[in-house]
Amino acid sequence: MKVMFIECNMGAAGDMLTAALADLTGDIKGTEKELCSLNIPKVRFGLNTLVRSGITGVHSDVLIDGEAEHGHHHDHGHEHHHHHSSLKDIEDIIDSLAVSEMVKTDAKAVYKLIAEAESEVHGKPVTDIHFHEVGTMDAVADVTAVCLLMEKLSPDKVIVSPVNTGSGTVRCAHGVLPVPAPATALLLKGIPCYQGKTEGELLTPTGAALLKYFGTEFNAMPVMTIEKTGIGMGTREFEQVNCVRIFMGESEDDPKDSVIELQCNLDDMTGEEIGYAAEVLMNEGALDVFTTPIGMKKNRPGILLTVLVKPEEKDRFARLIFENTTTIGIRYILKDRFILNRKTEEVSTKLGKARIKISEGYGTVKAKPEYEDAAGIADKT
Repeated sequence: MKVMFIECNMGAAGDMLTAALADLTGDIKGTEKELCSLNIPKVRFGLNTLVRSGITGVHSDVLIDGEAEHGHHHDHGHEHHHHHSSLKDIEDIIDSLAVSEMVKTDAKAVYKLIAEAESEVHGKPVTDIHFHEVGTMDAVADVTAVCLLMEKLSPDKVIVSPVNTGSGTVRCAHGVLPVPAPATALLLKGIPCYQGKTEGELLTPTGAALLKYFGTEFNAMPVMTIEKTGIGMGTREFEQVNCVRIFMGESEDDPKDSVIELQCNLDDMTGEEIGYAAEVLMNEGALDVFTTPIGMKKNRPGILLTVLVKPEEKDRFARLIFENTTTIGIRYILKDRFILNRKTEEVSTKLGKARIKISEGYGTVKAKPEYEDAAGIADKT
């Protein structure tokens, strides 16, 4: 299974997560272009490689109207934010972006978490929350970018390490607050965290909301075979390198998915009828259908029909088996299975185009041409 492990030894912020995920795509400039083409009002992304303490990572800058937004967006008080303050405004902006429905849903859900935490801290209903801390376009940009890149990398599981929140105090629109800031502390409910020795706010509300939303498990690094590492550099420098590291790889501790195996014994159907039933079941979307010759009671030779289906399709296929065979009973069992991730790519050969099936995972990569395409080329040539 494809596992993502997010190491938060120096906390996490939206821009650091964006940068680390961009690093994992392996195409920083391409990703920068893709993020800029989201057309978030007035926003431009800058993704740059930089080296700190001998470590190479990626830094993400969100430019608002051509100015770097980080570092001073707490000093303007309100005049900077008054037009995009409420949650509703932010949801409207997200809905207007050129991204998939899944990214919109994820981004709005992350924002809702932030708004709920702020509303609890300030004792106001969510509808009255006006974002100072986390509002405005740079946070919208960070949240949307992370949601888009998570969709692109599509891990099966996201494990987040215990989070270093930083310690001391942080200055914000409401004055000087302890670290973690109250809204961040609320978002950390259920997440293992610690204060560490570093003075300052390492974990921002945006960072906390993103970890909470995408994290499927909060734990130390699992046993995994690392395939790629992404390093996202923070804006401020501390004694320890201020970065989030994200590892992607395979973990074999549990199988990739489960299937239902439906079976029945048949001794009173012709080969033609069984062939027809098998065809119907395959056309209806069974994962696999196969037959095995068996010896049955009263010395009758028979056929064992086995149909593999997705767990949620169990009842539908039971009905289809009853409809298309003579059986009066079907056995079923839930089975776990290991599977490789599969994708199809088209290649051009000197004999013509063909699709190649590529399967990978568990340290193995296999490729083979699609039978129909190979047969088509063989017929022609």
